[in-house]
Amino acid sequence: MNHNRSGKFCNRKVAGNVVRGLAVVLVALTISGIASAQSIWDNTLRFEGGIGVIPVTGVAANGAVTLNVVRGVSPAGPWRIGALQATVRPDGHIRVFGRGLLLAAGNGIGTNAGASVFATLFCGPANSATAFSTNRVALEADGDFAINEFLTSALPTPCDTPVLLIRNAGGTGVWFAAGIPVVEDERK
Repeated sequence: MNHNRSGKFCNRKVAGNVVRGLAVVLVALTISGIASAQSIWDNTLRFEGGIGVIPVTGVAANGAVTLNVVRGVSPAGPWRIGALQATVRPDGHIRVFGRGLLLAAGNGIGTNAGASVFATLFCGPANSATAFSTNRVALEADGDFAINEFLTSALPTPCDTPVLLIRNAGGTGVWFAAGIPVVEDERK
């Protein structure tokens, strides 16, 4: 009978050790999962707010017009955007939500002009930036749009001097709006 008791005691001790071991493994997996998720989000680019295109940056005394060319992309006529939010993960997954992207001049003022748009993210300095683009989506009547897909490839790490342009999907791909990047210090 004593032998039976010590067997039960031994089985309880083994069971306790197994439970403690499983708890340690679970904690280690949780910590590594959190660290992995943080590293993915640490390199995520964020854009809050948008700037509608202003096609001309200046006019010289001789009447020469300087166009608002960004990363080699020509401007459209005047467009406005009410709101823009975007996140871009290092694996190239991009989510963009835009509101009120509408013409800001001419006879079509306040309309979407039947346009479709796509997003292009540029990484690197202005003269040698690498471009990553999405597929096109149609603007809703009120100028709203959503893009949720992968860019043409994964991003370099880090994506230095990021610029996000919302561009016309028809014809020349001129830009309508730009995202305002959230800088590292603003995330904390």
